[in-house]
Amino acid sequence: MAFVLPRYVIAKPRKNGEIAYHFNVPSYYKKRGCSVVSEALGTDYVRACGPDGSGGKAAALNAAFDDWLRQHKGETADRRRAATGTVEWLIVQYFRDDAFKERVSERSRPDYHRVLGDLCERETRDGGRVGDLRIDSISPLAATKLYKWTVGVDPNTGKPVSDRLRHREGEKVVTYCKTAWKVVHGLYPEWFRDKTPNPWQHVTTLRRSKKKKAAHGRDIVYRFAKSAIEQGYPQAAAAAVICFEFLQRPENVLAGYATWAGYRGRDYPTHFRIEHNKTGAIVWHPLEDDGERLYPEAEAVIGALPRLGAGMILKQKPDGHVEPYTPLQMAKIVRRLRDRLEGVPFDFTLDSCRHGGMTELEEAGLSTGQGRSLSGHQTDRAYEGYAKETMVRALEATRKRIAYRRRSVGQPKI
Repeated sequence: MAFVLPRYVIAKPRKNGEIAYHFNVPSYYKKRGCSVVSEALGTDYVRACGPDGSGGKAAALNAAFDDWLRQHKGETADRRRAATGTVEWLIVQYFRDDAFKERVSERSRPDYHRVLGDLCERETRDGGRVGDLRIDSISPLAATKLYKWTVGVDPNTGKPVSDRLRHREGEKVVTYCKTAWKVVHGLYPEWFRDKTPNPWQHVTTLRRSKKKKAAHGRDIVYRFAKSAIEQGYPQAAAAAVICFEFLQRPENVLAGYATWAGYRGRDYPTHFRIEHNKTGAIVWHPLEDDGERLYPEAEAVIGALPRLGAGMILKQKPDGHVEPYTPLQMAKIVRRLRDRLEGVPFDFTLDSCRHGGMTELEEAGLSTGQGRSLSGHQTDRAYEGYAKETMVRALEATRKRIAYRRRSVGQPKI
């Protein structure tokens, strides 16, 4: 008889033939400070999992895990029914509003919940919670102090109070709060200060040198792809190439937005349909021009993929079940392959492949409009942030400058 295993319960055979059951919290949540720990449940199935897999000690542990997860995602405020007019109430209203649901992607929402949830739980000088403070008590000076404490700087002395400054975390607090205050002020203006309804607009963030994301070029991407195919990982190879050549975000590639139906499909046999879930943009990349194949190397890599389902990047488990890769699973594979291959930098990732592809657009001399037609970005500013200032771009700019200077020699001065 095959017993049904509850969520996060695994069965391990012992040498004496018995089956031991273990409640195993995923490492993803362990790293985020999950208060529920993994533990052994013993060899008695009914005591561990209940008679049908829905009870026993596993049910209690899963309930505790769900409580922690809701709190981790910032849902504590909803359950506690925050007092009207408080900071926590404002944040709850923002999470419920269409401005949050429509403008913040599914991928980013947990981070909003975490950052704003941590802000609510921050202790005030008198031992209370920031979340319990009235909205109109948050002045620009108070907002600045909250920002600096988040970064790890004493707002009174300006000296660090922690070994590692969290500049990015502080910037998130300012950005998220600025938006939340703006949205809720439009709905409930009576709860805000008259002169400074949005105190976060007056916070000046500390200056820092931001680390630029890595961007890797064509040679490195295809060197990685060739090695990945040889080692039996065509999905990793194709994901890297799709991110580089067709500029799709890694999470969209892995989530199934690169499909076989969109690749040389019945209606568009000479195009590759790339959907950008973040912006909703759809780009049809031409694969041929007057009979000439434009991406022969990329199509050779895609040709090595097994067709396991509607999506291109899928894995088949030992039991025959097919499912997408999670970003963490694919990152581990890419890291393992990268470390084995000489000449591939330590910071090579699927994201660096996409950044490399975006940089190649600029090195090719495309206008911003032409680049956006391939990348699917909605604004010039969003597009321009991806192109790296490489020596190739500097050389091309210098050539144009020198050519202009040479054309100008001998012309009469006005």
